Amino acid sequence: MHHELSIIIPVFNEEECIHLLEEELQQVLERLPESTEVLFIDDGSTDRSFELLADLARRQSWARVVRLRRNFGQTQALAAGIDLARGETLVCMDADLQNDPDDIPRLLEKMEEGYDIVSGWRKRRRDPFLTRRLPSICANWLIGRFLGVRIHDYGCSLKAYDARVMKSLHLYSDMHRFLPALAWKCGARVGEIPVNHRPRVFGQSKYGLSRIFKVLLDMVVIKLIVDFSSRPAHYFGIMGAVFVGLALWVLPFFIINLVVGYRSVNVVLPSTVILLGLTGLYFFMLSVVGDLIVRVGHHDPTEYARCTAVEIA
Repeated sequence: MHHELSIIIPVFNEEECIHLLEEELQQVLERLPESTEVLFIDDGSTDRSFELLADLARRQSWARVVRLRRNFGQTQALAAGIDLARGETLVCMDADLQNDPDDIPRLLEKMEEGYDIVSGWRKRRRDPFLTRRLPSICANWLIGRFLGVRIHDYGCSLKAYDARVMKSLHLYSDMHRFLPALAWKCGARVGEIPVNHRPRVFGQSKYGLSRIFKVLLDMVVIKLIVDFSSRPAHYFGIMGAVFVGLALWVLPFFIINLVVGYRSVNVVLPSTVILLGLTGLYFFMLSVVGDLIVRVGHHDPTEYARCTAVEIA
């Protein structure tokens, strides 16, 4: 059956939320195309989440449930959902009831203006200031400056996507929050609207301050992907040229040292020339290897997570 819209919801230990989420989705689906599907991705839950989702899928024709064999993380769960979704438009959201399903029609209306991605902006975020909101404000500013895609809330899970754009991306680590930047790299138009954000009622957040270091590392990787994935030879070649240039700059001092003929041989200068030269050669070789990797192909790190997804009819 052809689906115009797929709503993808990763689930990890959210048994208290599933019944209420079903009721809210049922009300919103009345305002959405009849062919809409809701794809729940159980990310290796250890509570009763999967059992409740399987029961939901048996009762509701619009629900599909996919179970990953272990907990892979939100990015891999989204990647599996994107891969299995049948819709032309995708909406991703959390299962913890902090995202409001009533915002889905508004996201779709914004998409009709010609955007390929519409990101939710939790303008009035209902989370603790010091541990959640303040780090998020700093991270959003830094990510926007670093990656060049200025949106207010990279961390908001509620987003709408053109399926063609999303199925062309390869996600790993915690890169789900960088999807607007990755899509922008592919030429996508990125928009943003304020969305409702509700306080968490059940369970506890799966994220804390410990994620900051991973976000910073992922941000650097995304920067390399956005700027240099299509021309790795330029990036590594420039670095190689810098080191070779430094070696050539030190070389005259080494030659002068030999001509003058000091009794005590200065080992620092020849060692520096050799080290800088070899480092430059190393980066030149990396530029060739990187260019070959980009041209020949690459391995998708989320492939295993997708292959271990078991759909419940």
